[in-house]
Amino acid sequence: MDIVIGLLIIAVGAFFQSSSYVPINKIKSWSWESYWLVQGVFAWLIFPFLGAMLAVPEGQQFGCMFAQADSFNLWMTVLFGVLWGIGGLTFGLSMRYLGVALGQSIALGTCAAGGTVLGPVLLNSFFPEMDALSSLTFAVLLGVAVALLGIAIIGIAGMMKANSLSEEEKKKAVKDFNFPKGIMIALLAGVMSGCFNVGLEFGKDINFGADTPEIYKSLPATLLVTLGGFATNALYCLYQNAKNKTFKDYRKGSLWVRNIFLCALAGGLWYSQFFGLSLGKGFLTESPTLMTLSFCILMALNVTFANLWGIILKEWKGCSKKTIFVLIIGLLVLVASSFLPEFLK
Repeated sequence: MDIVIGLLIIAVGAFFQSSSYVPINKIKSWSWESYWLVQGVFAWLIFPFLGAMLAVPEGQQFGCMFAQADSFNLWMTVLFGVLWGIGGLTFGLSMRYLGVALGQSIALGTCAAGGTVLGPVLLNSFFPEMDALSSLTFAVLLGVAVALLGIAIIGIAGMMKANSLSEEEKKKAVKDFNFPKGIMIALLAGVMSGCFNVGLEFGKDINFGADTPEIYKSLPATLLVTLGGFATNALYCLYQNAKNKTFKDYRKGSLWVRNIFLCALAGGLWYSQFFGLSLGKGFLTESPTLMTLSFCILMALNVTFANLWGIILKEWKGCSKKTIFVLIIGLLVLVASSFLPEFLK
């Protein structure tokens, strides 16, 4: 029963994350770099900080949690957050050129596979005594392989979409649709975004041990990863503000209440995925396979819900039934990649 509860919590977080781009699309009269920076303040600083506070038991101090942590692991967590930040930047571009559904499918699918494997591999390189590679069992690797198959099938659906629609229909569904450029950016975004889970692996012991409830243990590491990612995104956004002369966006007082509310809503929805991941993993401790695959499960569910939004937003409108059928097959394979290993182990 605990496993079912854990998976449901992760699913709820995935649904919220996949919904986070809906309020962003309603932001008015701000450039991309301006609203991306403001929503990042909420998504990568404020909400992760509040989440990390839950990991501090009564009688302990927030700062002590990081002061007593291994400095190498702490800085590696932040470093991989910086690298993940690059994935966050290109992630937004992938949706610009492919749309919410296809962009998130390719980027998050790649992220799911890369993030699951990279963590144990790098940990084993630095700390061979931990035997981190032992977590990459046949069942886990099978899940990753099936996830990659799902990505390939969804990519085929994207190619079918690109070949079947006229330029006018493509632009109507996704304004800047460009499949070749979008697929390259989405793959880069997926690989770099996988660094998030690597950061979580390095920072998994940054908490108060047995005094921190199991469901909150990964939240301090989440804060460090998003802090690194915020640094990357903030530098790029401020550079774009200067380059495009869009600092004036922040001076449009009449838009502040509406746009900041939408940015805060988007940031809270986005952070829900990792808050849900931490809570969900607390219920998966009886299954080492699902614990290792939990990040992959989150990303697969993100893809599923992203495509539901893609259908609602009519991004696949005008495609043939055959294209939609291939898309659905790819989604089913991707979802199966997360759960099949548990049944076959």
